[in-house]
Amino acid sequence: MGVNLSSTTRHQRPLSPFMTYRFQYTMVLSFMHRVTGCALSVGQLLFVCWLISAAGGEDSYARLQGVFAHPLMKLVLVGFSYAFFYHLLNGFRHLVWDTGRGFEKRTARISGWSVFIAAVTVTICFWALLCLGGGAA
Repeated sequence: MGVNLSSTTRHQRPLSPFMTYRFQYTMVLSFMHRVTGCALSVGQLLFVCWLISAAGGEDSYARLQGVFAHPLMKLVLVGFSYAFFYHLLNGFRHLVWDTGRGFEKRTARISGWSVFIAAVTVTICFWALLCLGGGAA
């Protein structure tokens, strides 16, 4: 009882579906939804650290604020806020899809671009309010 691995048998097997897909930006949007969800999970660790430092007293809070003031950490926080807004807005898009609407190709494209642009816009406005409004960023 052996397995026939002749060349004719090998070529008759179906290819994995991802090998036949054409690139579409909706694939990128779906991937971004997953990535931002993971980023939010990791970003929650920063939030927990902030809460612990606030509960730990003035010295603990001041030390963590020093860490958060680093330019690289500010970039991470901007990325975290973008991930939050993108995931939130795309979640609304998915809720609309759950009603059975918005699957038409044109509508899906418009909603995808709208979510992306709105997330960038809201992130910029959020940080503008923090920085110009006297918030400690």
